[in-house]
Amino acid sequence: MMPSWLGGSSSVEKPKPAELAPNAALIAVRPAWTARVGEVGFPLAVNVSGNTVAVASSDGSVVAIDGATGRELWRASAGGPIAAGVGSDGNLTAVITRGNEVVAFSGGKQAWRQKLVAQGYTAPFVAGGRVFVLAADRSVSAFDGQSGRKLWTQQRPGEPLVLRQSGVMLAVGDTLVTGLGGRMVGLNPINGSVRWEAAIATPRGTNDIERLVDLVGRTSRVGNTVCARAFQASVGCVDAARGTVLWSKPANGAEGVHGDEQMVYGTESDGKVVAWKRDAGERAWTSDRLLYRGLTGPLVVGRSVVVGDSAGLVHLLSRTDGTPLTRLTTDGTAVAAAPVLAGNTLVVVTHGGGIYGFVPE
Repeated sequence: MMPSWLGGSSSVEKPKPAELAPNAALIAVRPAWTARVGEVGFPLAVNVSGNTVAVASSDGSVVAIDGATGRELWRASAGGPIAAGVGSDGNLTAVITRGNEVVAFSGGKQAWRQKLVAQGYTAPFVAGGRVFVLAADRSVSAFDGQSGRKLWTQQRPGEPLVLRQSGVMLAVGDTLVTGLGGRMVGLNPINGSVRWEAAIATPRGTNDIERLVDLVGRTSRVGNTVCARAFQASVGCVDAARGTVLWSKPANGAEGVHGDEQMVYGTESDGKVVAWKRDAGERAWTSDRLLYRGLTGPLVVGRSVVVGDSAGLVHLLSRTDGTPLTRLTTDGTAVAAAPVLAGNTLVVVTHGGGIYGFVPE
């Protein structure tokens, strides 16, 4: 039977989620505002540019919100269901539709749209007046931000299967860093030429599913060091200036990572929350208090590691040992993406379309 992350369904009975202790409430965080977007049924990446939060819904809505007040700045339609988003530099905002188009908006108005040769599940990356797209055929394309004209495509052969979830795209200096299979790859953003490749995971196994090792979700960047997760295989860090692997450790998770100067944090597929020492990858601590609760990727903010779960709860854990600090509630539907920080506001989006802003008291 096809696993759900490849677009199929599974009838395997899931383990029972861990029972939660009473809320520790060791830190004070209050609800500041709520907003709405349509239901979210795709790999959403919540974008923050300055104090503006950009989100999208499956029905094609793209919304920009003031992170301080929750006020809607603009709302637009991609003209069809959305497969991936949102990417923005604060001026140009882009999504990918299920009709294989990249659609760009400026000030809430459609600027352009371009057909893609393959579906994309990773939010476009908008930087330097360009829109970069990572497609499911493991191609990377660059489009001119003003006109939408395609500038280049870098095509790399890979395994026949690809994950229907967000991959890796970011800038480190003047290098576009992306994930192609289990490798982190540095590209010249001007022409797409490969500057370096660094393997965080190597395909292994006897069938296509076992060999699937795509890099997933958000990354943790400190200076030139970028740490990322290879799906169900490992977590590792790369020196993106030299293109060398600093370390890679076995890890069984499907969501991206986040971190600070000392640690890299991640959630495993069984609900464990893990902290790895950033310098060499040794485990600093593991928490099993949230087992089988369907955790998002983490966000590091203040003294906390923040994760959402499949019941719409938001857990703030101690960065030092993973103990619970407080717990927040949303609309009861699963948290759709790793939480983000806009200024002083913690922003959480649910599959039901709720957008929630929380601030410390």
